[in-house]
Amino acid sequence: MDYGLTRNLQIRSLLKIIYILPTVAYGQLLPLKETKYEEHVVKGVRDRSVLLPCGDAASPMVVFWSFTKLGSDIPRAVAISNGVESKVERGSGALGNMTLDNSTLEIENLKTAAEGRFLCQAMYGEEDEIKVVYFYIELIVLVPVSKPFLQMNNSTPVEGMPVVMTCTVKEGTPPVAYSWQRYTNRDGTVSVAETVEGLLNLTSSNRTQMGWYTCTTQNEVNSQTSDRMYLDVIYGPDEPVISVEPFAVNQHGFSANEQEEVILTCLASSNPPSHYIWFYNSSQVYSGQKYVITRISRTQTGIYTCLAQNMHLNTRTQTAIILTVYYLPKGKPSCTPLPATNFQDLALRCSWQGGFPPVRLRWVKSRWGGNSTATYSNATQIHHGKDVRNGTSYTCLASHPALRDETICRTTVWVPGGNLTCSAVATKQNEFLMLTCDWAGGEPRVTLWWRDRRDHVLGGLKQSHNIFVMKSNATLGGKEFTCVAAHPLLTRATECRVLLEPPKLVVDRSRVSLFEGNEVELACLLEGAYLGSEVFWYNNKNQVVRTDARKYRLQQENAWLNLTLRDTEWMKDSGTYRCSAMNAVGNTSASINLLVKKYPSPPNVTISKLIYTRHRTEVQLEWQTQGSGNLTSFVVQMREAKKAPKNQLASSWETVVSDIDPDTRDQKLGGLDPAIVYAFRILAVNHRTTGHPSEVKTPADPPFNAYPAVIGAAVAGMIVATVTSLLVFQYIIRNRENNPRLHDLLFRMAGGEAREHISTPEDAETAAGMEGGASEQLGEPSTEAEETAADVSPREGMEVPEDSAVAQEEAPAPAPVPDPTVEDPPVNVTITVTATP
Repeated sequence: MDYGLTRNLQIRSLLKIIYILPTVAYGQLLPLKETKYEEHVVKGVRDRSVLLPCGDAASPMVVFWSFTKLGSDIPRAVAISNGVESKVERGSGALGNMTLDNSTLEIENLKTAAEGRFLCQAMYGEEDEIKVVYFYIELIVLVPVSKPFLQMNNSTPVEGMPVVMTCTVKEGTPPVAYSWQRYTNRDGTVSVAETVEGLLNLTSSNRTQMGWYTCTTQNEVNSQTSDRMYLDVIYGPDEPVISVEPFAVNQHGFSANEQEEVILTCLASSNPPSHYIWFYNSSQVYSGQKYVITRISRTQTGIYTCLAQNMHLNTRTQTAIILTVYYLPKGKPSCTPLPATNFQDLALRCSWQGGFPPVRLRWVKSRWGGNSTATYSNATQIHHGKDVRNGTSYTCLASHPALRDETICRTTVWVPGGNLTCSAVATKQNEFLMLTCDWAGGEPRVTLWWRDRRDHVLGGLKQSHNIFVMKSNATLGGKEFTCVAAHPLLTRATECRVLLEPPKLVVDRSRVSLFEGNEVELACLLEGAYLGSEVFWYNNKNQVVRTDARKYRLQQENAWLNLTLRDTEWMKDSGTYRCSAMNAVGNTSASINLLVKKYPSPPNVTISKLIYTRHRTEVQLEWQTQGSGNLTSFVVQMREAKKAPKNQLASSWETVVSDIDPDTRDQKLGGLDPAIVYAFRILAVNHRTTGHPSEVKTPADPPFNAYPAVIGAAVAGMIVATVTSLLVFQYIIRNRENNPRLHDLLFRMAGGEAREHISTPEDAETAAGMEGGASEQLGEPSTEAEETAADVSPREGMEVPEDSAVAQEEAPAPAPVPDPTVEDPPVNVTITVTATP
């Protein structure tokens, strides 16, 4: 569009507005081509925005908005637009934030003061004509309801009292609707009522109306809910109800099995919750809702009372129950078959005594078979013994409230295997006699009794094992007693007999002989086990033999009682030995004659040699036997050789060596005191028999023998001389220039007969020294050589006389030392050694 044209249109529009406005202001209507009138009602919400349209045609040339508040007839301009720009009246801010877009008026942050009539006048230009449109809009400003506030006149009423609840709101466009809700954990949220006014009246409150209450208000704009408020109705307690776990009832109340855990629970509706107190037979036992008896016993049967208290209202109620404790009898039911009718019938007895209530018992042939009549505590059935087969089984069933299932007791009737056995045994010291009868096993057990030869019953009737004790008496010997056994399944009784007899003894040999020192065994046999007979041995002095580790040993095996004598002695152990036995009805004995013989005397002994060795601390003893005879060893004895003063006994002989081999004829004895002179003797022994002692001798000094010493000294001297000569020769050869004369003396000799010439005093001293050394080497034997010679013992069997001597070694005298001032011709030196064997 051309700018000039646009500007022209704007000027024309303003002129038209100026023309029209006066007519509007004075309410004068000008004749126009067409005028349109519309009326609308628009609702807006406070503090929100609202749009007020002004027709739906194209953009008008001029729009003029005016507002007439309620109760007034004076309109006030609020906005104007010429199609190019718009302007809002400054004072229209009290109505809200207005903006004009074309012909539409938008009000943001709507105020309550904007409620009234808005008039929109719009002029449209059509073919140089003016078209006027009038829009009347009645704006209704709605106010949202505020959050309601809930109140109760009594939030904790006692049941039956009235309660009034009010719900108020500060603002909100009517109409406002009120609704009431209640919330409980059990039911959740429940609608209670809807009212026009904010008032809820509970004329008579009760426990069912307890809960969290809320009030909800609503208008056409919004709805709001108040905060929760709890209505706590105080009531109770109601009559308590007692429950028992585990649950079991009887005609009197409740029951429980002994040793079970029983839980008593008391419930009495109350607000606040009840306080519970438990009483047992009028005695307080617990405080709390649950009373737990961990392991109930029979003594806790009785009346249990629950008392419920409302501590707020100070009210109480109570109720009681009877609790009966059932308990089983001790142990288990017993099924016992018994003989009846003189052992002709069989009585089956089932018993389980005790318990509460009594156990019900009944016999059946099998668990699923036909039942007999049930009885309490005892059930008995009778069967003819001849009609019952060996090995038949019967079952007894026991029922009781404390049992989940019936308890089974079975028994089988049978005759024991084996045979009836009987015996007679005497008690210690044979004071009493005990008759024993046995036949173990069987159901029922076999009944046993003793009777004498006159058929008198001795003692009483017993099962399986019967013992009858009577005073021992010698008159009972040879008498017979009978044991009788009876059983319902046996057609006739079984018998066993016992004959009382005195003991009988048998010895292996009546005469026994042996040499002294040996061991002998005397045997005694008890024929038959006669009443537990006691067997004793009596020695040759008629004394009861007891086990002695040194002399006697008693050994019993089966019916044999053997007596062993150790280390028998001649005369002391010889004699009559007696084996004796006795029981409760008699005694007997058997004798054995024991002869202990002495060994023959050994031959006589003489000492053939007795000399000292090793400086008189050791002697060499040799001997010989004379005559014939057996021997087993030699014994050497010694004592001091000095004579004892008058009226005083000489010192006793001391055995130095014993048990010397009989083939030995010499012995060395050491450990002697050199200061004491000893006397020795020797005896021959044949087992226990000692021969006559030999003559008494004292040891002699050994003969002197220098031969070994001389030989040893000679050999040692030769070795020393040889070594010395070699060393001298080596020295002379190495130092020939320093000692030429000595070198010439040794190496310039004239043949084998040459003699050494001594021409100087030094040579004479050297020769004298050499002669002296030879003399020391071949002269008298040293002390060590003498000791060595003394240790050399004479040959066995060699006689050495006491006055024998060894020839002394003859040594040449040393050559005289020559005078150094006199020159003598050379001298030959010869060394001669003579030894006498």
